[in-house]
Amino acid sequence: MKLRLLSLYPDQMNIYADRGNIIFLQQRCNWRGIDFEVTRCGIGETFEPADFDLIYMGGGQDRDQKLVASDLVETKRESLVAAKDDGAVILAVCGGYQLLGSSYQLAEEEIEGLGLVDLRTVREPGPRLIGPVAIEVDLDGTKRTVAGFENHGGRSYLGPGAKPLGRVESGHGNNGGDGFEGVTEDNLFGTYLHGPLLPKNSWLADHFIKLGLEHHHGGTVELEPLDDTFESAAHESARQAAFSDR
Repeated sequence: MKLRLLSLYPDQMNIYADRGNIIFLQQRCNWRGIDFEVTRCGIGETFEPADFDLIYMGGGQDRDQKLVASDLVETKRESLVAAKDDGAVILAVCGGYQLLGSSYQLAEEEIEGLGLVDLRTVREPGPRLIGPVAIEVDLDGTKRTVAGFENHGGRSYLGPGAKPLGRVESGHGNNGGDGFEGVTEDNLFGTYLHGPLLPKNSWLADHFIKLGLEHHHGGTVELEPLDDTFESAAHESARQAAFSDR
């Protein structure tokens, strides 16, 4: 079996070690004997949506995010819409998450986003939303806790047609007010949790691997269980940090 991952803007959108999400996905595939292929796609480059099962974009600093936003709209939006419609997995973290929406505010400027989901990000008075965070999600019929770290100045608001990734158990979430975190639609997922996200939540990594393999090969894929002793300890540490920070 093979999983084909496209890494968008790996040089610009890799703040807080979010590249570790790709490394973690690759290692879990390697342990199972699944071929894992990574393709980089940067500024000015295009891609064929049918060539990939999982598309990943991390977060970046404001200047890089602004540069990437323009390129996304001009050179990649059409392909991303086609990939989403075809059922490919799209995972966007922090700055990448903000770019999924219709717009986000940078200082006094409003930047056009991809418009893949009903979401907008604005700047409001108040401090940055920083710290450990835990959210309750239900992606496969079972409620689970996803734990991580958030650090964002923008406040994201979902429109009436958007579904949050989870409900905030501890931390700030999308905007520190409505109790929601992230967004999900079909096989698209956006979240503020990083640092990186997946090594602290191995079951979530496996969820994305499963969806990606099913996109590539069709049918239902059952993943071989792994010894997640260390991964479970990492999750528990992140979860405890979120609740002890209350």
